[in-house]
Amino acid sequence: MPRPWLSVEGIARRYGARPVFRDLWFGVERGEFVALIGHSGCGKTTILNILAGLEAPDAGTIVMDGREVSGPALDRAVIFQSHALLPWLSALGNVAFAVRSRHRAWPRAKAQDHARRVLDLVGLAEAAGRKPAELSGGMKQRVGIARALAIEPSLLLMDEPFSALDALTRGTLQDEVLRLVSDAGQTAFMITHDVDEAILLADRILLMTNGPDARVAEVVVNTLPRPRDRQTIHRTPGHHALRNHIVDFLVARSRTLAGARPEGWDGRRVPEVRPAASPIEETIS
Repeated sequence: MPRPWLSVEGIARRYGARPVFRDLWFGVERGEFVALIGHSGCGKTTILNILAGLEAPDAGTIVMDGREVSGPALDRAVIFQSHALLPWLSALGNVAFAVRSRHRAWPRAKAQDHARRVLDLVGLAEAAGRKPAELSGGMKQRVGIARALAIEPSLLLMDEPFSALDALTRGTLQDEVLRLVSDAGQTAFMITHDVDEAILLADRILLMTNGPDARVAEVVVNTLPRPRDRQTIHRTPGHHALRNHIVDFLVARSRTLAGARPEGWDGRRVPEVRPAASPIEETIS
């Protein structure tokens, strides 16, 4: 069986005597958008940090495009929960700083031109000269998105990037990311608590049991067709079945399966699920 473009192979992380998670296997194909959902304490952010090279697993390995991930690199970019901008630099300066890190041989003017183009993509051309203190929360997060995209990463990693925003701003930025990632054919991995966000953005959704000793219990295939529109997605056949399946897992099964390793369970063969629309849902839609 061929190895996925991004291959997570048997990783584990332990804090104290009991593992937060162990024997975790999953893959991400090039150009795919994968979301990971689970309750607090199952190790979601730790998994993302390991993918980014910011932490090392206690066991297992990560292989991306045929090379082992052994530390941070500019082929991976992270959008954090908080914007993590440098307060003394303008929006343009923050993005240009990332560009110069990626393209050290570029003249300053070329790096700034590239940064301006990316700021324009996220709708911040007119705010290029403002410092973070002069920007709203949503605008700061847009700068963070622009900074990540500006280095043209092979893999875009997102750690609940919209969780601190109000509902309207969150929805707008979800739409922006959906557009930007789709237009670029970007490979993306996101952790989230938001079921609707995962359904809107992801091609596949990994469901984790509660920690400690968490595991990926199911891989849910999002069969809703692209392009997806948040205004109409709830009327798409299959939406209710998909959403109900994920919510049911989070409400009930993530707890009952916590710490359980069924006889013969193999993390390399996590069941793949495709929730189907019921005849009633097809009629309503």
